[in-house]
Amino acid sequence: MIPFPGGVGISGLTVYDWEAADGLCGGTPHMHLVCSEAYVVLGGAGSVQTLTTSGFADTPLHPGDVVWFTPGTIHRLVNAGGLRLVVLMQNSGLPEAGDAVFTFPASVLADPHAYRRAAALTGDHSAAARRRRDLALEGFLALREGGLREFHTAAARLKSELLDAWRIRWRDGPLAAAVATGRQLERLKAGDLSHLGHGEVLRLERPQHQVFGMCGRLHTYPLPDPPARPLAGSSGSPHPHPPKELS
Repeated sequence: MIPFPGGVGISGLTVYDWEAADGLCGGTPHMHLVCSEAYVVLGGAGSVQTLTTSGFADTPLHPGDVVWFTPGTIHRLVNAGGLRLVVLMQNSGLPEAGDAVFTFPASVLADPHAYRRAAALTGDHSAAARRRRDLALEGFLALREGGLREFHTAAARLKSELLDAWRIRWRDGPLAAAVATGRQLERLKAGDLSHLGHGEVLRLERPQHQVFGMCGRLHTYPLPDPPARPLAGSSGSPHPHPPKELS
């Protein structure tokens, strides 16, 4: 079985309808260090609140819309009623390996042990996800008043020990997929059509199990382990696993 196209991750998302301290319903504000993210809106209505060095923005989300943003964009999904999305993540393998950083208050970000405790979903996962969301919202509202550069520094410090492992995931996943395309182009130019003989159709049924993600209940698409040997014309890279803690 070959990897999902482009080495990206995919999941279905039903955005939380829990009301927060500011009166809005929605998910947990967070930021990705190296992964871009895209939303394809399936139904309902809402918006995505974002915070970058350019300032705060509130982008509406309606059925049929596609919205995406780059690393360094703090984002919070707001559910105005029945908001459902398909989420596409760059660099599948990295987001579920900890690429995201919650916007917890500065005192929590400064203490790795406190951060891990605040981020963990223990006991009643629904209650824990809601507590996590509320704590991140507290930090997000404070960041709207200033301190974004300091947050970036704290986020990078929290994840510094993971960078080597992330690089291996990137090399064996998204990079390998891009390199495979380059090899196919070289073969075509040389008149070698061998990879066209390995065409294949794959299907995943909509998963029934849901997990509590950052911004809502996720329908994840688990893929099998990669084959021992690469298929002709494929990257031979590990299969991307769907985000477990995304959005």
